[in-house]
Amino acid sequence: MIRVHSSTFAGRAALALAASFLIGALACAPALAQAAKPDPKKQQSGQKPAAKKPAAKKTAAAKPDPKKAATAGKTAAAAASDPGKPALVQSYGDWGAYVAKGAKARTCYAIATPKERLPAALKRDPAYLFVSQRPGEGVRNEISFATGFDVKPDSGSRAEIGNVSFDLVSKGGNLWIKNAAEEAKALDVMRKGARVVVKAQSLRGNLTTDSYSLSGLAQALERVQKECQ
Repeated sequence: MIRVHSSTFAGRAALALAASFLIGALACAPALAQAAKPDPKKQQSGQKPAAKKPAAKKTAAAKPDPKKAATAGKTAAAAASDPGKPALVQSYGDWGAYVAKGAKARTCYAIATPKERLPAALKRDPAYLFVSQRPGEGVRNEISFATGFDVKPDSGSRAEIGNVSFDLVSKGGNLWIKNAAEEAKALDVMRKGARVVVKAQSLRGNLTTDSYSLSGLAQALERVQKECQ
């Protein structure tokens, strides 16, 4: 994991997961989109990050059924039958363990959706919290958020777990821990906490709050770490 000073953006390109998925007894297939974290070298030199070609629009999946979440899921064998497509291996509380088996390496994710979104009347795309394992890239336990809207840059986005908070850096509709050196601490606090609250401001000026349950996170992390050793 690249470590950067808190006054700079977190380094190097990484997968930012902006997807919709089913948590149910049927097929679970998150759509993955590539996004790049802001490059600290370009940030320091004043160069703007090169724009990435927008990913092809994916067909939205059906809305997750919370009544099925506790018992839903594909087995690892089912995931193996569809290489490259992330599939649910097991559900743990409010979290799911997902695995994508690529041609050269596999990627694993612990994923959760918000239990509460405020303002409730504000229309926006689904939001997700990811903890990613990409051993082929040397990435372990990368925390990221898909907000469901474009976040206003430098607007003070943050994640709060109990009385501990972490500044977040944004790019488009994705958020990361701003200081990568604090990522391990953030994950440790999350393992022990009850919920994480993400506060961000949209480009339109809307102040939003997403609350994620942390029930099942520890078990989901243990599973994805086992799947992506």
